Amino acid sequence: MDKKTALIGASGFVGSAILNELLERGYEVEALVRDPEKIKVTSDRLTVKKVDVADEKALEQDLKGYESVISAYNPGWANPNIYEETLENYPKILEAAKRAGVKRLLIVGGAGTLFVKPGVRLVDTGTLPAEWLPGVKSLGEFYLDTLMKENDIDWVFFSPAGNLGNMGAEGPGKRTGVYRLGKDDMIFDKDGNSFISVEDYAKAMVDELAEPAHHKERFTIGY
Repeated sequence: MDKKTALIGASGFVGSAILNELLERGYEVEALVRDPEKIKVTSDRLTVKKVDVADEKALEQDLKGYESVISAYNPGWANPNIYEETLENYPKILEAAKRAGVKRLLIVGGAGTLFVKPGVRLVDTGTLPAEWLPGVKSLGEFYLDTLMKENDIDWVFFSPAGNLGNMGAEGPGKRTGVYRLGKDDMIFDKDGNSFISVEDYAKAMVDELAEPAHHKERFTIGY
């Protein structure tokens, strides 16, 4: 497999970690972002392109020639229209990838639809801050209502642990390479915490890109 990929949303919290991991592992990357000036890293293997994912036809052109594409798209947690824009734009990303001939679409998923106990998803527990719910619910609905019915492209929806990045006690910035992967059930450590550093999440995502182990399904990660 040739070591090149397009990365949608490469300037965000998760996207930038994935971008760093890709470049460190020798990939040629086309970073597709709303604001190119937000990309601070430079590399002769990196091309940065301004793209509006709402423009499905333009996105299709940008994705042509790529076997695999990673999407870390997020309208922005502070965006008051995050719910509507996620549900409007993620299907456009999916369709653009299919029409561009992309074989594999790897999506930065959410933890909201993971089961915390049999029959109970995280989003239904009442434990999430109210300001997170529009983003969590919309990504979850895209996964459950659209992605799970998608058969024309080999997709994965990679859900992080309940806490991602620097929100857990372990703190930010650790790429340990030691974690567990699962499917639909949230992974908890021995103390009952569900956490993964954004660096380890990015490592596992690029591992999946390099050696596909999941097909048309969701998987998750945690310590």
